[in-house]
This record gives sequence, structure tokens and C-alpha cells, in this order.
Amino acid sequence: MRRFSPELQQALALADAGRVAEGALIVHRQVAAGDPDALFILADWKWSGVLPQDPVEARQLYRRAGDMGNVEAAAYSTNLLGNGVAGPRDWTAAVARLENEAKRDPARRKAFELIGRMKLDADGDPLTLPEGEILSTSPRVTKFERLFTAGECDYLRAAAEANYQPSTVYNAQRQLVRDAMRGSDGATFHWLIEDPAVHALNRRLAAVSGSDAEHGEALQILRYRPGQQYKPHFDFVRAAKNQRRLTALVYLNHDYEGGETAFVKTGLKVKGRKGDVVVFANALPDRAVDPLSEHAGLPVKRGTKYLGSRWIRESRWHP
Repeated sequence: MRRFSPELQQALALADAGRVAEGALIVHRQVAAGDPDALFILADWKWSGVLPQDPVEARQLYRRAGDMGNVEAAAYSTNLLGNGVAGPRDWTAAVARLENEAKRDPARRKAFELIGRMKLDADGDPLTLPEGEILSTSPRVTKFERLFTAGECDYLRAAAEANYQPSTVYNAQRQLVRDAMRGSDGATFHWLIEDPAVHALNRRLAAVSGSDAEHGEALQILRYRPGQQYKPHFDFVRAAKNQRRLTALVYLNHDYEGGETAFVKTGLKVKGRKGDVVVFANALPDRAVDPLSEHAGLPVKRGTKYLGSRWIRESRWHP
């Protein structure tokens, strides 16, 4: 666990107690003294909204903290440079930074080596894609066999392992809440930890779905143990101004029983093998929900199911 100076620990305790202004005074004082950890905390607070939220400024602060020696801030800065969140995207520079970080950090080395095995163009997009198999026209469901390699699936599973939390759903107030209808655990590769390897995989999902990578929500890794399921539901978010028009599912393993993705009203059931991807539409051309897109993750009978899920919006999703 990261250890901060006593002054910064005090600032964090004050913020946790609701005394953010007092904590911020301490952080700013330490920033003025040249403390890179204080810059990191200030960036985190401006990113997350502890202080008035400003992702653009937060990204600049992460860069400064990283340049001054804060390793976590440096990694965040590289990731944001690679995915273009809250500022310009420069894939070449991000990969060069990642290569340097790989010299001293095993996790970054795995990401860099994984990118080296991918066939990418100069912008991080895939050079080749498999032909999709149309499983259904209404709703439109397309399967791409072995879109991800076994090594890429293993990388996502390993990177997600420490971050699982109980999965949530949207309630009537469009708030994310825990609900008995969804019995999985999920780990989200949010923008700060979406390293260049994960981002390249997201760009591959964008390519096969005919969308822009910037339209996708953060990639989630879902874990279903025996008996767990996701009861019939829609990925469509009612009244959303920027609708989830597509869903991409990545099957990260196949050594389990049950757990099929079932389209309730059409009878279609899909269980991909490791590395397969299924893309399906949630909305009709008029932006209304497609009633035939209702689907479920059936109960797992044996083993553990691992699934990547990326919801794709109509327009740019991140800042």
C-alpha cells in the first residue's frame, strides 16, 4: 500500500472527514515545497471530484507529478496519452513512454510485450480483422472468432484480478446500484488504468463494431461463479442523451458449463470460445430500444466464467 508523508496523510484524513478545504491547504503547501506525491493527490482530487472536477487540469498535474518521480502518476500520464482522454492522443509517444517504464516495472513490461505481439498501424489500430459471422439480423448479432488471442485474454484476466467489486445496474433514477438480478463481480479498466495494451484491444473492438474508440465506455471484466447469472435485461439506458447503441462481449475463457448469453425473445444462445467476440445492437435506427435485444447471462453450472463487456455509445463518451 502506498505510504505518504505525515502531512499528506493528515490531508487525506481531513478530506475523508469532509474537511476538504483544510486538507487542500496542506496539499497545496506541499506542492509548493516540490513534493510529487502532493501533486499526485491534487491530480486525483481534481480528477475524481473531491475538488471541483477538472480532468484536463488533472491530466497535466499527473504529468508533472510523474516527471518529478511519482511512478503511479507517470503511468497514469502514459495511459491518458495513449487513450486521448482529457487531452491530445499521441500513440507513438505513449508506447515510447511505456517501453521506458517497462524497464523497471514488471506490469508495464507485460503490457509493452503484449503490444509488441499485436499487428497494429502507427495509430494503434489493427491491421487485419477476422470476418464476422452474422448469428441474427433482428437484433443484429455478429460473432468474430478469435478476435483476441489467448495471451490477450489471459492478460485482461490477470490485470483485473485485484479490482473485482460486486456488479451494479442502473435503477429508475439512472443511478448504479447493487441488484439481485446481476450476480457477478466486475473489474473496470477506467481511463487512468486503461494502459496502451488495453486501449489497443478497445480499438480492435471499435474496428469490428464500426464505431470510434472514443464512443466506448470503459472495458469491464466480469466474473461469474457457479450459480451466478445476469437475469433478463436491456443494455439500453432509457432517457439517455448519449445512448448505448451497441454491446461488445469478449469471451475470456470457455472451460465452464452453462453461462450462455441468451436472447430472451428470439431463443438465440451464444457461448463463445476463448477469444471470441460478439457484438449486438441495443437500439433501433430511431433511437428507441430494440425489444428483441433483451438478453441474459444464464447461470453458470460449473467452473468460473470470465467475460469482457464494453458498451458503445452514439457519440464520444469520455472528456
